[in-house]
Amino acid sequence: MADIRPFRAIRPKEGLEAEIAALPYDVYNREEAREAVQGKPLSFLNIDRAETQFAPDADMYGDFVYEKARDMLDQMIQAGQFVQDPESCYYIYELTMDGRSQTGIVACASVDDYVNQVIKKHENTRAEKEEDRIRHVDVCSAQTGPIFLAYRARKELTDIVNRIKRTNPLYDFTSEDGIRHRVWKISDPAVVDAVRDHFAKIQTIYIADGHHRCASAVKVGLKRRQAKPDYTGEEEFNYFLSVLFPDEELMIMDYNRVVKDLNGLSEEAFLERVKEKFHVECLGDNVIAPAHKGQVCMYLGGKWYRMEYEGDLTGRNPVEALDVSVLQNELLEPVLGIHDPKTDDRIDFVGGIRGLAELERRVREDCKVAFALYPTSIQELFAVSDAGLLMPPKSTWFEPKLRSGIFIHRIERL
Repeated sequence: MADIRPFRAIRPKEGLEAEIAALPYDVYNREEAREAVQGKPLSFLNIDRAETQFAPDADMYGDFVYEKARDMLDQMIQAGQFVQDPESCYYIYELTMDGRSQTGIVACASVDDYVNQVIKKHENTRAEKEEDRIRHVDVCSAQTGPIFLAYRARKELTDIVNRIKRTNPLYDFTSEDGIRHRVWKISDPAVVDAVRDHFAKIQTIYIADGHHRCASAVKVGLKRRQAKPDYTGEEEFNYFLSVLFPDEELMIMDYNRVVKDLNGLSEEAFLERVKEKFHVECLGDNVIAPAHKGQVCMYLGGKWYRMEYEGDLTGRNPVEALDVSVLQNELLEPVLGIHDPKTDDRIDFVGGIRGLAELERRVREDCKVAFALYPTSIQELFAVSDAGLLMPPKSTWFEPKLRSGIFIHRIERL
């Protein structure tokens, strides 16, 4: 059973939420983050990426950077720009993009559930990427970016959420990228108890996005357990900030591939190699996205092609049956020589939010071929996680992105 509990959120003072809320720290490189905070003193990105407060050549992982993040957070709380609810609550967070909404419950998930695989992952994390967020959480004594979790929808939770959403929201604003954000608070003790009880009946919860943030929060919690001789399990560091969404409301976008060369082949010879495993139809300049699983669209030599895999996927495990795996195993590796897409600098990945025009641009400017994939489904993600397997890198692209700074979970100070 899942232990998903309410908490006393530190959150923006009403009226400041639009100025404070920021995209996650990891969607920016250093230069982009520095530019994004210009003229936005309340943006939470100042805290999430505190190196933006120093000279461009400063060590972005120096101790002083994390201390600055802590100090700015404390100053905003002391100035009343953040408030903390007096009682433990759940929150409802709705994001609307292009007319489609998804609504999650903001809560704290259990470190033990992660360790015991009640909360399951579908990708590995890298220690060097974890270290930055471990230090950020540890020095700030706060989790500032929520983990995106998913669960199989339960009518009882959906009914509660829909009932609360008929009331006036706590926050209602539209961010610069056109995403509408609405938040409600669940503070009625009877409803709080009901939400917790319904989550306790769920056997498995899945990390959709935020594997590194999740692993970092867990490692800080385990570290603090070791440092606390009278540890009870009820301390806030035993739980991590999350937003939990029902599977039926989630949208996964395509995560596409571009390759910088044809591994020594001419376009004609490469196309012949493709036809060994795929049925290929030339579409000319018609830009068409894949229509179903098993279909890939390729941009080569100024033309689009529709490709259908002709092999048999029967009996393959959930990872091998993914479209991203079929493309990798049947074409990228044997024909283009991309043996490890995590480390090979000949391949790059383009999130579906950028559209197919971005694939055309990359082929015109710095690549030879692009592949547009049908999006991985949430059911495929669940199947991979349930099998204890891991997806290939860059298999899923979730939109819209959860904002940081709307909810903060304070853990005990050292």
